[in-house]
Amino acid sequence: MSIEVYRDARGIPHLRAADPRELAFAQGRVTAVDRAWQLEVERCRALGGSAAFLGPEAVDWDVFARRVRLADTARRCYDRLAGRDPRTADWLRAYAEGVAAGLTEGAARAPEFAATGLVPGRWEPWTPLAVWLSTHILFAGFPTKLWREEVATRLGARWTELFATDGPGTAGSNGWVVAGERTASGAALVAGDPHRFIEDPGVYQQIRLACPEYDVVGLAVPGVPGLAHFGHTGSVAWAITNAMADYQDVYRERLRRTPEGGVEALGPDGWRPAAVHTETVQVAGGEPVEVEVIETDRGPVIARGPGEETADGLVEETADGPGEETVLSLRYPPRVTGELGFSALPALLAARTVGDVDRALDAWVEPVNVVQAADTAGGLLHRVAGHVPVRDRANSLRVVPAWEARHAWAAEPAPTPRAAVAGHAVMANARGLAAPLGVEFAPPHRAARIDALLSAGTDWTPGAMAAVHRDTDNPSAARLLDAVRGTDPAALAPAAAAVRERLLAWDRRMDAGSTHAGLYAAVRGAVVRRTAAHEAFRALREPAPYPAVFAPWLALGPRVAYALETLLAAGPVPAEDMARIVREALEEVAAGEAPPAWGVTHRLAPWQALPDADDAQWPGLGGDHDCVLSTSSVPGYTDRSARASAARYVWDLADRERSLWVVPFGASGVPGDPHHRDQLPLWLRGELAPVVTDWTHLKKETEDPHDRDH
Repeated sequence: MSIEVYRDARGIPHLRAADPRELAFAQGRVTAVDRAWQLEVERCRALGGSAAFLGPEAVDWDVFARRVRLADTARRCYDRLAGRDPRTADWLRAYAEGVAAGLTEGAARAPEFAATGLVPGRWEPWTPLAVWLSTHILFAGFPTKLWREEVATRLGARWTELFATDGPGTAGSNGWVVAGERTASGAALVAGDPHRFIEDPGVYQQIRLACPEYDVVGLAVPGVPGLAHFGHTGSVAWAITNAMADYQDVYRERLRRTPEGGVEALGPDGWRPAAVHTETVQVAGGEPVEVEVIETDRGPVIARGPGEETADGLVEETADGPGEETVLSLRYPPRVTGELGFSALPALLAARTVGDVDRALDAWVEPVNVVQAADTAGGLLHRVAGHVPVRDRANSLRVVPAWEARHAWAAEPAPTPRAAVAGHAVMANARGLAAPLGVEFAPPHRAARIDALLSAGTDWTPGAMAAVHRDTDNPSAARLLDAVRGTDPAALAPAAAAVRERLLAWDRRMDAGSTHAGLYAAVRGAVVRRTAAHEAFRALREPAPYPAVFAPWLALGPRVAYALETLLAAGPVPAEDMARIVREALEEVAAGEAPPAWGVTHRLAPWQALPDADDAQWPGLGGDHDCVLSTSSVPGYTDRSARASAARYVWDLADRERSLWVVPFGASGVPGDPHHRDQLPLWLRGELAPVVTDWTHLKKETEDPHDRDH
């Protein structure tokens, strides 16, 4: 092999190979050496096998992964790809072979293997597809339909969409493209930051992939070859955000058991056989869990209908007919079509223009994204990419009956919108380009703020974009501040009146060192808790009867927290009661210890498969959910931030060497490695590191370990 591995000063891998297949092998291998533990955790999660070494806390996910048939769907998609596009299938195989070649070395470097007794497993050609599915199966937030069903049933149908807003269980992003007419260089800039649950190691891997056909830098998803989301080929750059599209449906199914031990499901054409088998989840330190896996013509069964939860986490209820069960099934595009859209990945690497990017993404399936791109010839792209089924409007809102034909999917997906770019364009999960394809979108605050900041300049540079990334203005605070302003200071205790005065003097900036921001967060939290406790929401306080993996979408408190801006102006809580709640919140905060600066309580809380015992190490953050510097907590319940910028980037089309990027931790997933967390200080300050592409400024590894071993 002719693979060459270089590293920059931050340990970021730059790979060169003779052809795309060899390069895919190199990408897999270097990822395994740098991130073996992360790769194996993701592989096992996709297979529903992580509890075997992580213990009982991983059981809920493993049961869901098996019920929803992630691994089988990945195999199905790979087999279809191999028949239709064998070159891309072989490219995936090369990546898996590279992972296999690097796992032994990578596992020897990672102490987590010895700590858990995990032995690296086999990477199949379809494993990258399984990792992708596992990472994104909850991306569209289908459990929100379960929540709306509970709201409609318990609170009333007119309140079905009351809580519609971007919440902690939903992935979002900022992104923007600035045309050359508004930059100092005369060439476009593409910038942004994906907002995801922060994981250690990070969910994005900085990498460079070079061969005679292309030379691309970007952010890879560990376990998946190529650069699906963010990349710069030198002549064209692209980036994505979550379109907030609705492309997964939940069906209420009626099942009955046959005397032969089979299962039938009631569909539009009557009773039809359902596939059924049993799998076993092994649990470290616990008893094995048997999982009945059922799939109807609509899709895999993910939960049983409303009723009492049984020992295996399902919920049982007798339907109208004797011996019948009510269950819920999930229909999602890759399971239906056998397509994930991975043919787009090699095409993106080879892209030279926005037209190439555009054509590549015509094949994309899941998740559904808003895409922006720019090229050196002045071309600009702003479009939605992905598969959104055409079906009845009710499918997008709630659980729908499987036996009604009107809820079936049409043969062809919905057309994907696109728009021209005039000066600049912003994508921040708000209702806009993708509005025809979804129900719940982020509030307009981040998009509007970015738009205002970009509109203020006509000579943008890559370095100046950092000021946009780290902006901490919190527009969503305005409505609560208006409610505070509406209180009568004479009716408040002196200490509460002083809190009111401080809040009204605040500049709305959620800076880590701001005691005013800390005070606002304390008052907001008190308002959230008191609103959730209001009699109007009593019916929603009873836990929803669904598996625990859906809990982030189904808890009343977080739903109130993220819909507070709406609830202050509308909803079942009378206006006079909301005014009283705000007054009581001011009194509550005034009576307690003075809240500290925002960053004292608003600390990073990354997910780790093996949590670090030293929780005190995690730093304080600025920003808030609706700031451009988006760092999400759950107001009223915890100030800790589990979701934030999983990367930040600026792609410069004038000179790729002037591009910038940063990730929360570093290039290495190995604890103690010099590059494990060396980017964290930059990330915390809102700064970015230069993208180095001059090979003479990189350090070449002395020899490729794969060549050494062979």
